[in-house]
Amino acid sequence: MKDNVQSMLTQALSEINGAADLAAIEALRVKYLGKKGEVTTLLRSMGAVAPEDRPEMGRIINEAREAIEAALEEAKAVKSASALGDKLIQEQIDVTLPGVAKKRGHLHPLTVVLNEIQDIFIGMGFSVAEGPEVDTVYNNFDALNSPPDHPSRSLSDTFYITEEILLRTQTSPVQVRTMKASSPPIKVISPGRCFRFDELDATHSPMFHQIEGLVVDENITMADLKGTLDVFAKRLFGEHTKTKFRPHYFPFTEPSAEVDVTCFKCGGKGCRVCKGSGWIEILGCGMVHPNVLEECGIDSEKYTGFAFGMGLDRVTMLRLEIDDIRLMFENDMRFIEQF
Repeated sequence: MKDNVQSMLTQALSEINGAADLAAIEALRVKYLGKKGEVTTLLRSMGAVAPEDRPEMGRIINEAREAIEAALEEAKAVKSASALGDKLIQEQIDVTLPGVAKKRGHLHPLTVVLNEIQDIFIGMGFSVAEGPEVDTVYNNFDALNSPPDHPSRSLSDTFYITEEILLRTQTSPVQVRTMKASSPPIKVISPGRCFRFDELDATHSPMFHQIEGLVVDENITMADLKGTLDVFAKRLFGEHTKTKFRPHYFPFTEPSAEVDVTCFKCGGKGCRVCKGSGWIEILGCGMVHPNVLEECGIDSEKYTGFAFGMGLDRVTMLRLEIDDIRLMFENDMRFIEQF
């Protein structure tokens, strides 16, 4: 049995010295010292040894095990150092090489102008209200005093999902939801996406953006509306900007008006941007129709209000001199990075 132990020890030391890597060393540890390893097998066979020889054999086997453990630890340390050196060589960094520039993101021109407009109205005490893009026919038309035969209700203008559900054609449904959910005083703007059955060309898109505003309180007059929009125009387009109100018709406001501002490019002298007129139309507005107030549960004898709405895409195109609305939806970074 002594010869078997010595032979095993000699073979183990030889194999350990010839191990190629850490994985091979681990395999040898299992082979000799594992639960089913050769040293363990020898210890379990001690029952066949004469009682008077067991202490000596136990000492010899333990010495062999200690020698194998020491050889494994030494080989493991050598291979670990070698593996670390190889890894450092493979992962070395040449600090003299130029760095890789990280491309920074950029706000979309629509977002840039939207943030400016929101900041202006928030500074005047407005809060921002949002609503679903898929809404009811009632919120989009009926509650806004729209006649049953109004052209905007036709299938050629509106995307219907069912007879009672549609993709909103304006952000005005948010005003209806706000008036039904809260009591005056109300002072909100509602930006968001809208959808209409338009052919895609340089100035039209089936998906576009609007920003609408609503104020409802006691003693609100047309003067409050004009003053609010005059301040807005000056802050967005410059202090020398003037506003002009022209009579118009909207079913949800009475009286109604369209608002022009002096051309921010030529100051009202006439240029390509304003087509020589000196004025640019930017929004529609008016006093909230009493029927709309009553439909939303607000006493029209006690409260009055005004509303306005503008196309964010149009304002952005005018302000940044963009001549094709399609450019704003193509996600071409060469275009976006200009702004």
